[in-house]
Order: sequence, then structure tokens, then C-alpha cells
Amino acid sequence: MSEDRFDFGKNWESYARLIDAEKIAKAEDGLGAFLGTRDLSGRTFLDIGCGSGLHSLAALRFGAQEIVAIDVDPYSVSTARAVLERLWTGANKSVRHISVFDLGQQPLGEFDIVYSWGVLHHTGDMNRAIEIAARHVKPGGLFAVALYGKTRYCGIWKKIKRWYVNASPEKQARAERLYIRLFGFYMLLRGKRLSTHIANYKKKRGMDFYHDVRDWIGGYPYESIAPEELNRLLAPLGFDLVKQNVRRRSGLFGSGNDEYLFRKQSGKN
Repeated sequence: MSEDRFDFGKNWESYARLIDAEKIAKAEDGLGAFLGTRDLSGRTFLDIGCGSGLHSLAALRFGAQEIVAIDVDPYSVSTARAVLERLWTGANKSVRHISVFDLGQQPLGEFDIVYSWGVLHHTGDMNRAIEIAARHVKPGGLFAVALYGKTRYCGIWKKIKRWYVNASPEKQARAERLYIRLFGFYMLLRGKRLSTHIANYKKKRGMDFYHDVRDWIGGYPYESIAPEELNRLLAPLGFDLVKQNVRRRSGLFGSGNDEYLFRKQSGKN
């Protein structure tokens, strides 16, 4: 990867070794809740920034007619391919090494569902990435996107993340340990225990706490967006908001992904 970019793919490659039936079930629960259905029969599904391929697998298990999973990171591409080959025998899947910014030059067409969870804010040009992704939704189709919510500490975290991706592995490891210690102290002040939080973590979204810490601290490029900003961006493209899950957060220990589900108006190209 380039100098100022986190190695998301290597993190997903490591995480993929932990994928089991429970993590698959949690991914299905999350995708089903996000889309409002567990029945994707006859629908095509584009997964932008597929990471480990776990959500593409969930879409296939929900009956998607075809999934195309793309990622700019070669490690993510190889990991997603391996995961899908191991856990899905059907031929209705493909994983491609493509940047979202190259989608206009690729003959992928439009999809019933375009899905991108926690990805487009790491592209270095979030608004353009959102617009390009949205243009691959069929009229009447769904655009399911999760993006970092804006907080008062986003500017500070952007500097920390840029430092991290250029730091040595030893300094990165120290930063991760310091973050976890400070976060544990913060939880104690709130009457909670870090050990309990970690034990229950995968029940929330099927992710591993330590991989998520590394992903958060190192997640550069980094941008965030407020709900009204996203609506202003997508409304001229013919999208109506179906639902959103937007949380209030201090941002002291990081932001989080707000989830948005949009439907493209029929007749819009």
C-alpha cells in the first residue's frame, strides 16, 4: 500500500482465520437488520470494500442471485476469495481487485443492492467515492452505506491515524496497548469492565476487539460525515432515505459507523 494508507487487507487476512459459524451468524444478523430483510432472492449485490468477504458470504446465504465483491487492497481480495471459495460452493460470486474510483471504467453495470460498510471514508475522497458508488444502484434499488459519524475529535484522530501508518511496528503496537489501557480506565470510570466489554464484543457485530482497535487507530485516510451532509449529497442523484441508525458519541476514543439505507427513485439513471 502507499505510504499514508493503513494495511486494511493484512488486518482482514489475520481476522479471516477467526471466522467460524458464530461470526457468520452475526454477519447475517447485521446484514439482515441493515437491509431490513434476509431474503435477497433474485437480487444482484455489489460489495464495495469487501474486506474479509464475510458480508458477501452473508448476501449469498440470503439467496442473492449474484454478488460482485471489490477491494483496492490485494490482501483483502485474496482473503475474500479464499473465504468465499471455502464457504460457498456456488459459481454466482466474483471478487475483483478494483478501486471504487475505477468503477466508471469497469463494465460492472448496475445492481439491486450496492453495499459498503465502513469503507468509503477511507478512500481519501469520500464524497466522490459515495457518488460513484451510488451511481451503480439500479432504479428502485438500495444503497446501503455505513460511514464514520462526525465528532469534535475527528481532526485530532486524523493526525493520530496518519502518524500511526508511518510509525514502526513497535510504535504501532505500543499505541494499540496505550489505547486499550486508556479505554479500560475510561470504562472503569463509567462503572464497567473492559474484560466484559471484550468478551461481549463479537456479539455486537461479529468482529474481534483487537482487530477493530488496530483498524480504528490505523484507519487512514480518514473522513467523517453528518447525516444532513450525506442527504444533501445523495438527494440530487435521486435517492430517498429509507432509514438510518445514527448514534450520538463523544468521539474521545473514536467515532463509529452510522448506517444509512437509501432507495434510488425509479426512472433515475
